Amino acid sequence: MKKRRVFRLLLKFVKNFLRNQCIMITIDDYTTMKCSVNVDISQNSLLSSILYLFYNMNLLKACDNIKLRTSFTDFINNVNILIYKKFMKCNCRVLSEIYDRCEQWSKTHDIKFLKTKHELIHFTRIFKWFNMNIDVKLIKHQINLKSNIRVLRVQLNFKLKWAIHMHHVEAKLVIKQKIMQTIIKFT
Repeated sequence: MKKRRVFRLLLKFVKNFLRNQCIMITIDDYTTMKCSVNVDISQNSLLSSILYLFYNMNLLKACDNIKLRTSFTDFINNVNILIYKKFMKCNCRVLSEIYDRCEQWSKTHDIKFLKTKHELIHFTRIFKWFNMNIDVKLIKHQINLKSNIRVLRVQLNFKLKWAIHMHHVEAKLVIKQKIMQTIIKFT
């Protein structure tokens, strides 16, 4: 957090929140001695989300590179890497390079990336011009190409058409409509 020039007051608050916490329990007339408590921040905590953004900032900087024509989107622990070049093979090579940087970061921060969450999609409106069947081969595994993926609850397909997302939303609406009808029957 110091690297990101966070206000000292916020930095002090976080340090005090995480360190030197003590507890005394009183039941009727009995009071325990002070005991130190290890504070753990659950993933559901708002503070957890904020701290994680600071924690993985160097990872995000590794994904954001103007020379390689890469950028990222980030929402808490969901990082999406976007590579915007004209050639699919070049995109895959750059993605492999960025992934190597992410792996180096994960080793220094003792984090494991779930291989099952890795997804690859090539976006284009003129897919006849490109070889759309290129997968990414990484050191330890291969990421197979998908025709559609979900990014923060939005369904995206490789042609950049919204039909897949609309079908997904319509399916959810049907379920919610049935629930509402059931509730209305009993009121």
